[in-house]
Amino acid sequence: MASIFTMIVQGEIPSYKVAEDENFYAFLDINPIVEGHTLVIPKKEIDYIFDMPDNELAAFSIFAKKVALAIQKSVPCKRIGECVMGLEVPHAHIHLIPLNNEGDMNFRKEKLQLSPEQMKEIATRIAANFTHK
Repeated sequence: MASIFTMIVQGEIPSYKVAEDENFYAFLDINPIVEGHTLVIPKKEIDYIFDMPDNELAAFSIFAKKVALAIQKSVPCKRIGECVMGLEVPHAHIHLIPLNNEGDMNFRKEKLQLSPEQMKEIATRIAANFTHK
């Protein structure tokens, strides 16, 4: 059975897309810990990020950097934090989290409750700042 992330890539489950190319897809986390919390995934289903071939991992990291720069232009923050846990979904993914303090990256804190309109507006801002170059 396909992972939930594969189903998102295939359009079977809706998402708030912020960026995409032929190999990777980025979308807002539906249970964000801060505004702009984004997930970056390879379109090809692979369980563990460090099982990716070196060239794919490098391309994944470069794509995530471009998404992070778009988030930073779109959401008030000092930096973008990057986290790879890989325990919750069996599909490699990177969490990109806007940071104003270290507590912003606490996954145990209460999740934000944002409306669909707020999520769409945030995704639109980030997508507008994303560049493939």
